[in-house]
Order: sequence, then structure tokens, then C-alpha cells
Amino acid sequence: MENKPTHGPLQGIKVLELGTLIAGPFCARMLAEFGAEVIKVEAPGDGDPIRKWRVLKDGTSLWWSVQSRNKKSITLNMKDARGRAIARQLALEADIVIENYRPGVLEKWELGYEQLKALKPSLIMVRLSGFGQTGPMKDLPGFGAIGESMGGLRYVSGHADRPPVRVGVSIGDSVAALHGVIGAMMALRHRDATGGREAGQGQMVDVALYESVFNLMESLVPEFDHAGVVRERTGGALPGIVPSNTYTTKDGENIVIAGNGDAIFKRLMLAMGRIDMAGDPQLERNDGRVQRTAEIDGAIQAWCDTLSIDEALAVLKAADVPAGKIYSVRDMMSDPQFLARGMFEQHHFADGTPVKLPAISPKLSETPGHTNWLGPALGQHNEEVLRALGYSDAAIAALRGDGVL
Repeated sequence: MENKPTHGPLQGIKVLELGTLIAGPFCARMLAEFGAEVIKVEAPGDGDPIRKWRVLKDGTSLWWSVQSRNKKSITLNMKDARGRAIARQLALEADIVIENYRPGVLEKWELGYEQLKALKPSLIMVRLSGFGQTGPMKDLPGFGAIGESMGGLRYVSGHADRPPVRVGVSIGDSVAALHGVIGAMMALRHRDATGGREAGQGQMVDVALYESVFNLMESLVPEFDHAGVVRERTGGALPGIVPSNTYTTKDGENIVIAGNGDAIFKRLMLAMGRIDMAGDPQLERNDGRVQRTAEIDGAIQAWCDTLSIDEALAVLKAADVPAGKIYSVRDMMSDPQFLARGMFEQHHFADGTPVKLPAISPKLSETPGHTNWLGPALGQHNEEVLRALGYSDAAIAALRGDGVL
């Protein structure tokens, strides 16, 4: 897709991305989607490994077209002092630096937060790592799967009689990325409130993958500390909130039914023809229903056994009971709600091949995000970025010849 200038809420904000794969790049992606100029540094030759992950088109991952949309790609050999010098120059011109290397790597390159802060006190650096920048585990490699496990998510995912399972996407990395975006926006607000780009106070945003997952774990800590309760795996059910579970309809589809509100539960039972349960005093409140979870779930499953997914949804909609089919991507692509909200964008690869991308979220009424171009070719913006730094064509050619680019 051709580059089309837009005016997002982050227009004028410069971001340097030093990282690979998911957490750091996803964080930078969201800033790029809302107007920030994001310059992504990649290693010469192969670039970010995510370029080769999952389903490929012409040797490049389809994921790349989403993960790096609106970014500018430059290649720098960070083993060469000249490559590090260019990265340092870019960092000092940026409002925000985003990185997800192991703690200590940037310091070896003289690109650590304290090193850059000494030269530019207003700089904001978002650092995403497995275990954070401090503590006994800070130097260990920490992928999203480890963060999901240590942060508590894996322990409560799956069925009680089976080993824990993972969510089908890299949720730990993505949640950490969102924490990085939130931290960056708060730090940017603080910088602007204390003097702005030139004189404001910058700071480091320290995001640990396991802590980002841990932050989602609801009442896990006080339940254990106060009551000694360890939340366990409960399959498709929402523990301690009844009924809220996944059921199977006559045609083999899966449906989520959330009848856990007191009034909703009564409507659900009446819609199912279970007047006895609708009028049972013990089932009027959630604490009473929890004691009879298996009985309630059994009744709902027996009712689902008699209906197709469409029939069940129609009955539950008429009764004003929250329910929904568990969607595959095929379901999403034809769903009226997804389509009405414009959740798919039509784009084209450089060869003209059409491709749909997920639309940008959240939706801002006055300054929405935009996809200006798909993930760039490796080093596509080398000349543009280096010329902006003052390098001549001859100097750029020399850097390329020496393997710096």
C-alpha cells in the first residue's frame, strides 16, 4: 500500500525501536499506528526473525505486514562501532526508545538508559524483558511462555485433570507490549508536564513479561493470603461465578453462556424451561449456585444438546442472556458485527496481491489510527533515515560497502 500521510494523535513523536520478535515490536507498532514516526533497527542480512515466522508470502511472514506496519526499517551492524554510533544518534533524536534485549546488552553498546539520560535527560526508554531490569533473574532469557507460566496464567488455564495449556497466541508478549504502551504514554505526559521535549524529565519504563501477566490475575493474591485459596484450572468455566461456562450444541458448535447475574440466571432458566431451578431459593444468589455448579452446568448442557448453535443463540438473545459462539477467524471474517465496525482493512502487497489486515484498535473519534504502509522491506529506509542524520550518499555507500548497513 502506498504511503498516505495521516495526522494521528502521536504525530511529531519520534520512536527508535531496538528489538526483535514480539513484545518490543508490538509496543512500537501501536505507537506507529497512531502517528508516531517509528524507526526500527534490524540486523543486516536476515533482519528481525519474525520476518520468517508462521505463514510466508514470497519468503516474508504475513505477520510481518501487521507487526511492522507504518515503521521505517534500517539495518545496522551493532557489532561495528559505526553502527552503534548511528543508533546512538537516532536515540538522542528520539522521544522514546523501545528495546527488548536482555538487561545489560544496551549498556555494552553504550546505549543504556543511564548512558543516554546523561546526554538527554528528557529521553523516555521503554525496556521490555522477561524478568525486569533488577532482581536475581534479570539476566535470564525470558520468552512470553515463561512469563505466562511464572505470572500465573498457565497454572489456571486448562482442565483440572490435565496439565496446564497455553493460549493459542503469544499472550504474554502482547500483554507486556500493552503495558509498555501505557507506560510510554504516562511517561510522555510527565515529560511534557515538566518542561517538554527539550527540558522535561524523562524516565525508564521497566516492563517485565511475568509481571505484566501477573497484573491480569484478578484476586489471586488476596484470595490466597487471606483465605488460603489457590485458584485451580476449571476448563471453560469462570471459577466461583456460576453459571459461566462453555457448552456444546447439537451441531457440534461451542457456545459460551454467561448466566451468572442473579436476574440473568432466572431468565436463563425460564428460557430453558427449568421453572424449578428458576424458582429455587438456593439458586437466587451466586454463593448458593456455586455449591451446585455441576448440577447447573449439567442442566444447561442437556438443553444445548437439543438445539443447534443458531437456535440456542436465538432463544438466549430473546431472553436477554449474554451468550456467544466461539469464533474462528472464518467466523470473524463474515460476522456482521466485525464488518459493521470496520475491523478488516483491505490492502495490497507490492506485487498487487490483495490482503486483509486487522483494523487498528482502539477507535478514536477524532484522531483514529491508520495503516499507511505494510511492514517494510529489510533496510528499505536506510538512505532516507541516514540522509536525515546528515550522511552523504558517499558516506552511506561506504557504510554499505563495509557491512555496517
